[in-house]
Amino acid sequence: MNTKKKEVISKLERLGRKLLEEIKRGENPHIDIPVRALSNVIFSGQNLQLGEKVAKRYFFHLAHAKKFMQTLLVASFCKQLLEEGIHTSLRDMFYNLKRTLPNSKENTFDEQRESDPIVVDLEVTLDVLREQLHLSADVRGRVVGEVVIEDRGDIIDWSRLGSGGWAIPSNVEDVVFKEVNAEFILVVEKNAAFERLHEDKFWKKHKCILLTTQGQAARGARRLIQRLAQEFNLPVYVFTDSDPYGWYIYSVIKYGSMSLAHISDRLGTPSARFIGLTITDIDKFDLHNWTIKAKEVDIKRAKELLNYEWFQHKEWQRELKLMIQRGIKAELEALSGRGLRFVTETYLPTKIENKDFLP
Repeated sequence: MNTKKKEVISKLERLGRKLLEEIKRGENPHIDIPVRALSNVIFSGQNLQLGEKVAKRYFFHLAHAKKFMQTLLVASFCKQLLEEGIHTSLRDMFYNLKRTLPNSKENTFDEQRESDPIVVDLEVTLDVLREQLHLSADVRGRVVGEVVIEDRGDIIDWSRLGSGGWAIPSNVEDVVFKEVNAEFILVVEKNAAFERLHEDKFWKKHKCILLTTQGQAARGARRLIQRLAQEFNLPVYVFTDSDPYGWYIYSVIKYGSMSLAHISDRLGTPSARFIGLTITDIDKFDLHNWTIKAKEVDIKRAKELLNYEWFQHKEWQRELKLMIQRGIKAELEALSGRGLRFVTETYLPTKIENKDFLP
């Protein structure tokens, strides 16, 4: 059993011993759980973090008792996973723990939406990642490049996996990097743009790691980006649509998300820079014929981003205000209007050469 696994088991055991000692002293056993709410999220300048507000979950409390029981059920289940050396999904965990309590009509869990938040409660309470509890999150994202890894005993060369690339698993903690031959990481929001860049061998010509998040980045993808950036001192450039949702995807990769502020230090990559697409690029690269009229919901979201502390940089304020003023947005596919290889032969090389990034 490796050291990390032993540390997580030890944290689970300490939680159990604490509750047992409280029971022996005749006290009402409780669990201290940091509050996961916007009012308790702080922007440090490097990432989003949880503040110091804590909620106490008591056993002898009518409103807390069921959740207290559920928390211990999940904790016990995770300890068993770690000791047996197996992983499972959140869905499997829900079904494994769902049952009717003896001599009652009360279920441990009625729906998965009850068990999922309990996992996050354990994460924040124990200060561990869900993946370290051997619970797998969504699998989403692909990557290609001159990188060789070892994953659960298998040696995998990312440059030799055909058109598909390597599917990023939810847990990349135990991935061992054997060889990394790259000068930067290019993170692409959309699968279609990844396909174009991959087919044109952009990663080979420009000696980079090419990764698609396929929308909002899943935890495994965000952790992989952070590990590569920090362990190999690689710049990270993020390439998304020119709209508030694409820009927020970038901010999540860079700073973390409000819902996962408790682990932003392990998922965020503060060194990341935004390479596009911007409203300014529409003028700079003559993309006016391929813009889309922004909807009310787009404008509303842009106005929300204007007020976020991590979007206060003057360049981001300018882009957001330009979008609101003009009432337009643009998708990455708009670059194909200038030619299918425009993105690989002109747009990205120009932006990289000129270091035309947003902070």
